[in-house]
Amino acid sequence: MEESKFTRTRGAFSMVCGIEINIRALPENVWKLLTDAKNFPRWNSTVVAIEGQISEGEKLRVRVPGTDRTFTPKVSGVVPCEHMTWTGGFPPLFKGVRTFGLRPRGDGSTDFAMEECFSGLILPLVKRSLPDFKPIFERYAIDLKHEAERSG
Repeated sequence: MEESKFTRTRGAFSMVCGIEINIRALPENVWKLLTDAKNFPRWNSTVVAIEGQISEGEKLRVRVPGTDRTFTPKVSGVVPCEHMTWTGGFPPLFKGVRTFGLRPRGDGSTDFAMEECFSGLILPLVKRSLPDFKPIFERYAIDLKHEAERSG
């Protein structure tokens, strides 16, 4: 397994999952992959399809393996080659906020971090039905690392 670090914290009405990994590629190359909706499923095994443009203010339609559900997050907080946020759900009942961050290192590599915060009034009721995010997040990070280092 690649050197990734997964974290998970739980509260009564919140759960936060995160992954960090170092990628031997420049932030610009990693960012290009993260914002290319059309080609996302080509390299990312945790996504079947993304419709829409991954840019500030846009609403996406994201399909993932193993479910017929379509997630419709809104993209915000975009600072190219640094960070962005995808927010979805039905606040205050249930909300998911996924944050992507890139931090350049002096050796030309990039530290990638992805965190998702789930919150809401019904979270205690649905928590058990949520998938185990550890293998999903690890796969996402490793897929990104492999593609960025291969193409980069």
